[in-house]
Amino acid sequence: MVKNTVEIACPPEVMLSLHMNSRELAERVQRDAAMALFREGRLSSGLAAQWLGMPRVHFLLMAMAASAELLEDTEEDFRRETALL
Repeated sequence: MVKNTVEIACPPEVMLSLHMNSRELAERVQRDAAMALFREGRLSSGLAAQWLGMPRVHFLLMAMAASAELLEDTEEDFRRETALL
């Protein structure tokens, strides 16, 4: 699988104030981005889980814990969620 890398600038003061190293911050940003894109309906739960390297059920549990709406009961939502099955 080909992977793309996205680079963001982050002042050292931000990581110091968060008590995170660059790897921890990158993982947090990736997880938050996957969740935000899922909430917006731009990423399916399966694709978000694949991006984060976790089983889909774990991502869905994480989304439920974050109060994300899992399904809107629309045909588009159903197609998006079943696309990777």
